[in-house]
Amino acid sequence: MGTTTLLRLATAGSVDDGKSTLVGRLLHDSKNVLVDQFAAVERASADRGLDGADLALLTDGLRAEREQGITIDVAYRYFATAERSFILADCPGHVQYTRNTVTGASTADVVVLLVDVRHGVLEQTRRHLAVAALLHVPHVIVAVNKVDLVDWDEATYRSVEADVQALAAGLGIAQGLHTIPVSALLGDNIVDRSTNTPWYDGPALLELLEQLPSGEPAPTGTFRFPVQTVIRPQSGAVDPQHVEYRGYAGQVAAGTIAVGDAVTVLPSGRTSTVVGIDLAWTELDSAHAGQSVTVRLADDIDIARGDVLVSSHDAPQPVREIEAVVTWLSDRPLTPGARYDVKHLTTTVKGIVSEVNGRLDLHELAPAPATSLELNDIGRVRIKLAAPLATEDYATSRRTGAFLLIDAHDGATVAAGMIRDRFDGTLR
Repeated sequence: MGTTTLLRLATAGSVDDGKSTLVGRLLHDSKNVLVDQFAAVERASADRGLDGADLALLTDGLRAEREQGITIDVAYRYFATAERSFILADCPGHVQYTRNTVTGASTADVVVLLVDVRHGVLEQTRRHLAVAALLHVPHVIVAVNKVDLVDWDEATYRSVEADVQALAAGLGIAQGLHTIPVSALLGDNIVDRSTNTPWYDGPALLELLEQLPSGEPAPTGTFRFPVQTVIRPQSGAVDPQHVEYRGYAGQVAAGTIAVGDAVTVLPSGRTSTVVGIDLAWTELDSAHAGQSVTVRLADDIDIARGDVLVSSHDAPQPVREIEAVVTWLSDRPLTPGARYDVKHLTTTVKGIVSEVNGRLDLHELAPAPATSLELNDIGRVRIKLAAPLATEDYATSRRTGAFLLIDAHDGATVAAGMIRDRFDGTLR
C-alpha cells in the first residue's frame, strides 16, 4: 500500500463541536469507508428523517450514542493513505466522560481538538488541552469547526485562534500547536484545501497528519524492559534443545538492547549480561523500543513479572514514595489517607495517598489550594508505596513515568497519574 509509518491520533472537544462528523468526513473523503458501511449509515440516517448520510454515525457505534447523538465510549478506527497508516481514537466530549478522553489520548502522538468557531474556547477546551499537556502529547491540532456558519469570516477565526494560542502558551504546548479552519459537515480543509478560506494558506487536516513526524518509538535511548512473564518450556513441550530454556518476555519500553550488554534487574538490583534475544525462536542480535521479545541472561536470577530490566550504566533508583499529577476519574472524591492499588508497568503494589497538594485552576491555568480532588480534577498528590517501584519522571519517559490508581474493592480505575520529580509551575 505504500504506507511506511504509523501515527496514533485522538479527537477531543466539547459536546456538539462536531468530532464524530469530522472523523466520519475524514474516513469518507480519504476513501476509507467500505460500501456496506456507508450503506448502513445511509439507512440509519434515513430512519432518523435526514435527507443525507450523517457521517457521525460511522464512529458513533453504540446504540445509546446514536439515540442520544453524543459519543460515550472511545471509538477506535484504523485507516491508511499512500503516505502512512493511522490509528484513530474518537473520544467523548461530555464532561462526564473525560476519563475516556484520558484513555484515548494516553497513547496518542497527535490530539485533534475541535472548537466551535461560534463558541470559542470553553471549559472542556481548557480541560482537554490540559490533558494533552499532562500526557505530553507531541502535537495538538485545533480544528476550528463550523466556519461555514459564520460565512467563512477570517476575523472570527483569528479571534478564536488567538485565544487558543494564548491558552496553549499558558500550558506549555504552544510549540507543538497547529490550528486549521474547517467545516466537518461540508468537508472544507479536511482532506483537500478549501477555496472558501483563501485567507488560510496552511495544509488541510489530512495533509498535516501525513506530514507530522512519526510517533514510532525512537530506536535509541535508555533501555527499559518491563518483564511480562517468565518463559520456561516443560520437557516435551518444545524441541529438546530448548528444555532448559529460561527467558524473560515483554516489550521494550525504551531504548535498545544487544547481546553482551550489562543489565540490572529492578527493584532487586542484581546484575547480569544478555546472552540471547529471541523473537518467536528466531535469535536476534539486538532489539529496540516497540519490539516484543524474550531476553535470556547469563545468570540464573530470581526474576518475575513486574521486575524491570534496565541498562546497568544508568539504572534508576527504586522509590517507596512518588509525587505526581493525577487526573481524578472517580465520582468519589480523593482525600488523604485513601488506599489504592498502584499499577506501574507490569506490576501492581499497594499505596496510600499521603497528601493532596492542590489542583489546577483551568481558568487561571495556575495551582489552586485543595485538600481533596473531585471528578475530572487535575491535582498534585504524594503517594507512599508498600513496595519499591522503578519509576522515572514522566517528562523523561511516558512509559516508566505513568501509573494508574485502582480501587481494590471493585477494580475500577480511579486516576491516571504522571510522576513528576519536580514542579516548575507548568504541566510540561
